[in-house]
Amino acid sequence: MSEQAPAPVSRSALVTGGNRGIGRAIVERLVADGHRVASLSRAGEAPDGVLGIACDVTDAAQIEAAFATAEDAHGPIEILVANAGITKDTLILRMTDADWDSVLATNLTGSFRTAKRAAKSMLRRKWGRIIFTGSVVGLYGSAGQVNYSSSKAALVGLARSLTRELGGRNITANVVAPGFIETDMTAVLTPEVVAGYKAAIPASRLGRPEEVAAAVAFLASDDAGYISGAVIPVDGGLGMGH
Repeated sequence: MSEQAPAPVSRSALVTGGNRGIGRAIVERLVADGHRVASLSRAGEAPDGVLGIACDVTDAAQIEAAFATAEDAHGPIEILVANAGITKDTLILRMTDADWDSVLATNLTGSFRTAKRAAKSMLRRKWGRIIFTGSVVGLYGSAGQVNYSSSKAALVGLARSLTRELGGRNITANVVAPGFIETDMTAVLTPEVVAGYKAAIPASRLGRPEEVAAAVAFLASDDAGYISGAVIPVDGGLGMGH
């Protein structure tokens, strides 16, 4: 009689920006994989059956309160997906300090704060998965997105520094870098703009949120324990070589 594969381990997971788009797909995939998931968003919205918590990741006190709520319900956080992000696109000569500051505060500082808080429980348990949602433009660049591209590029340094600090305690830190994905953000683009993107993408199509979620789910699994400090592109080949 062949041996049965061990049952997947149910872990406590927290996803920021889990109320829509890529974040929602990540939440739904982690739930499908049997994890206990808390979803953070400014309004506290979450898919059915998921613990929704209102939290602005630019506010350190709100992050601490959200983690406390999630851990009271599900136990110490073992999987963190720092996905919350915003854009304020414009060319650099028109970009205000406020445009720069707000994007960096959410995309980078929010990721730093959530990772710092999650690392506390992960270090005690000697197990953890930290996954940042980056972007193809973090390394590829994008006109009109100096703030956004900079925030996403910085996540690579954050993940790799965390890998050197925490790697010996069975904690990994990685970046998933989506390309152009079918979300509310791309739904407002004109057909001409979408056609231009598709022409530049070797796969000749936009990606689906579920495809990004699949990469996150793998990095969150036991099977990915020897992958850390990596940038995993989910972009149809758009950013290869970067």
